[in-house]
Amino acid sequence: MNPTLYLIPSPLGEEFHPDAFPNEIKSIIEKLDYFIVENEKGVRRFIKKITPDKNQSTLKLYPLNKHTSADEMASYLDPCLKGNDMGLISDAGCPGIADPGAVILQKAYPLKIRIKPLVGPSSILLAMMSSGLNGQNFAFNGYLPIDKNERKKAIKTLENRSQKLDQSQIFMETPYRNEKLLEDLKRVLDRETNLCIAYDLTQPGEFIKTMDMNLWKKKNIHFHKRPAIFIIHKQV
Repeated sequence: MNPTLYLIPSPLGEEFHPDAFPNEIKSIIEKLDYFIVENEKGVRRFIKKITPDKNQSTLKLYPLNKHTSADEMASYLDPCLKGNDMGLISDAGCPGIADPGAVILQKAYPLKIRIKPLVGPSSILLAMMSSGLNGQNFAFNGYLPIDKNERKKAIKTLENRSQKLDQSQIFMETPYRNEKLLEDLKRVLDRETNLCIAYDLTQPGEFIKTMDMNLWKKKNIHFHKRPAIFIIHKQV
């Protein structure tokens, strides 16, 4: 069998219980030494908690983030080409979803490396599951523009798209801009448009709420620097 690149989900926050992850993830991490990771410190903490007996001195971690150059990435899959299995671990949640891992998968397939996704938490899916909005038809749009005027245009475009296609629109924001984004949503979205805000998913302070904008405009929440997902839906 060809060497395998395991897509290993990681916790959505620092507080988690190892039993929340399938035993398969623990057994696979125990046998791997090579990992491509978005956040080295976070991955070491995760591995230590989920496999406390694993010798971390044997770990070989390859950083994959916005600072990683194409030249650096060129050799990341060399361990697989030499017959070793590897793991790909995102900063939080599932590799390849709202993280830079997809570029590694694009390199892996032509090299005939087996890809094995593993079950674990995804803030995007958990928010969609619990929103009460259209789980039959939805789209993830990543981050909205930073420029205030462009962001407002993007919000209105997503609202119009939602109504035209009967499609829930999912997006996120850098946590320290959460509350500014909410203020823009209150200004731009129509009163009858539904908004779900979900933050700190799987953590002790987990918050999930779906209401129309008429009600959101009367409510204040404080979630500065809290990882959040936003979903809007306007009925046809």
